[in-house]
Amino acid sequence: MYLHVPFCASRCGYCDFNTYTAAELGGGASREEYVEAILAELALAARVLREHRPPRVDTVFVGGGTPTLLPATDLARILDGIDRTWGLAADAEVTTEANPESVTPRSLAALRAAGYTRISLGMQSASPGVLAVLDRQHSAGRAVAAAQEARDVGFEHVNLDLIYATPGESAADFAASLDQAITAGVDHVSAYALIVEEGTRLAAQVRRGELAYPCDDVAADRYLAAEAALDAAGFSWYEVSNWARTPAAQCRHNLLYWTGGDWWGLGPGAHSHIGGVRWWNVKHPATYAQRLAAGASPGLAREVLTADEAHTEEVMLRLRLADGLPLEVLGSAGRAGADRARTSGLLVESAYAAGRAVLTLRGRLLADAVVRDLLA
Repeated sequence: MYLHVPFCASRCGYCDFNTYTAAELGGGASREEYVEAILAELALAARVLREHRPPRVDTVFVGGGTPTLLPATDLARILDGIDRTWGLAADAEVTTEANPESVTPRSLAALRAAGYTRISLGMQSASPGVLAVLDRQHSAGRAVAAAQEARDVGFEHVNLDLIYATPGESAADFAASLDQAITAGVDHVSAYALIVEEGTRLAAQVRRGELAYPCDDVAADRYLAAEAALDAAGFSWYEVSNWARTPAAQCRHNLLYWTGGDWWGLGPGAHSHIGGVRWWNVKHPATYAQRLAAGASPGLAREVLTADEAHTEEVMLRLRLADGLPLEVLGSAGRAGADRARTSGLLVESAYAAGRAVLTLRGRLLADAVVRDLLA
């Protein structure tokens, strides 16, 4: 199950997610009533899947937005609703995202007691200057402190998210961010290159020349720095942008996305995928709540991938994983492309010999080009 919480205290300049501050939200939707709308969609999901009862829910991921702007009691009610509807597996992974300034030891303890096992904190950087460019509200040290608080109350797994290649970020800034993330004692780190999304405040600043466009060469250098530092600290990459200390620390929910699993997405703008059918909800929280209150589906549109589209998606997603892609799924042109990538040092020789396409470190830097070769 995925749950989207679209609320934010303020909007980060780089963010183009389906999120709303109080000023942007307008009438017809509120944080206080949000849990009731989610429980209504959960009841709808139960009716839709009644004849095809799924197995117990293996993973739950609460994303946003800032999920922890909701009271811990609301997040607990939603998790309880999922459990009552289908049942949570005994070893279910239950994750919530959080901004570091939106949690306290008390709220974290309440989430852990409710059954949340994993938390992903948006650290982004240890540099005050970089945080300012990104319009983040927390102080430079708050993410590390929040990670320690989460560990202290018993969270089994703690992730810190980093963003690199922000305009004005130096190599020393990113090295300090990596060092703080590693010494925080977390068991998972995600690191993503900054992307300038159209329609964001960051895009407008770049267009006006107030900020430089992120440099690809700098982003590559930062990625290599992340791999070197995290590998030396005992982390292993399992997806191009994700590193874990142990296999148990890998995010099982995201692995489900990358391997074509089934999930139901609750909330405005949330996407779902069940049995080869993909659909997505209306984006605005007010419209979402109004539809459910009227007994209607919040779904906006649906699609069924063609065989070619499904193949493209499988290659794009599985190649990002350390397990790689079985060569047997490629046609003759794709196999020829894989062989070119291997001879160019972009695929691991030993894995290739065993029938799998696995990216080398250089291949990870050029993953999009490798995908194009495999889809030739």
